[in-house]
Amino acid sequence: MKIEILEKNGNSLRAIVRGAEVPLMNALRRISLAQVPCMAIDDVVMVDNSSILQDEIIAHRLGLTPLKTDLDNYNTPDDCSCQSEFGCPQCRVTLTLTAEATDGTRTVYSGELVSENPEIVPVSDKIPIVKLAKGQKIKLEAYARLGTGKTHTKWQPVCVSAYKYYPKITPPTTSCDDCKKCVDICPKKVLDVKSAKIAVRDLHACTLCMDCVDICPKKPSLIKVEWEKDAFILNLESTGALPPERVLREATKILKQQLKEFEEQAKVEI
Repeated sequence: MKIEILEKNGNSLRAIVRGAEVPLMNALRRISLAQVPCMAIDDVVMVDNSSILQDEIIAHRLGLTPLKTDLDNYNTPDDCSCQSEFGCPQCRVTLTLTAEATDGTRTVYSGELVSENPEIVPVSDKIPIVKLAKGQKIKLEAYARLGTGKTHTKWQPVCVSAYKYYPKITPPTTSCDDCKKCVDICPKKVLDVKSAKIAVRDLHACTLCMDCVDICPKKPSLIKVEWEKDAFILNLESTGALPPERVLREATKILKQQLKEFEEQAKVEI
């Protein structure tokens, strides 16, 4: 299997995967969503809350606030040697929040969370948590732990994990009636007209919708759209908790471990 990076932009990764099959791609997609661990707030101790929102609503918002994750220096609660429901510095990070509206209405943002580890902080400082009216205040202590998306969505490191077949487009080799219907109907602007002939402008943008084939007045269609059976375009978009390339590496490690366990179990049963 070969992987070629098409685009790496911030939290987004787009790559061509060759020499793979649908089961493998789907396994990587599902593992990226549900089994790659990341940090999220799991418990909240509310010391003072005079805002209009209930404690549970604020805790829910904090839990869904993505946190930058350090997989190398923290253990999951199940794998930590402390085996404590309260956790320890090796499996838990404490964040505190103290805010008060003194002059008027104000919004409390994620950037006001103070973490004991400067590496484990919200991915954005501009996520609204609660709005306080004059005289209202909030004070809390939150505890973040590693978890996986199969337990709760807040532990999902990616918001997009998808793949599609690698498209293969064969434009007309001869000039047609110059109707340009196939060019105009494409929502992704994959096709273009060059030197009075249909040409492929952006192959990777093709979604294989076949609209260009269906609208061609010639039967059979002069333009041919296919896909490669063992090549795919993989799209990963991270929440910011982990870089997308790290998510992909962790997904392959998890898949390798699962296959190893499956092989060992199969030997025992045989």
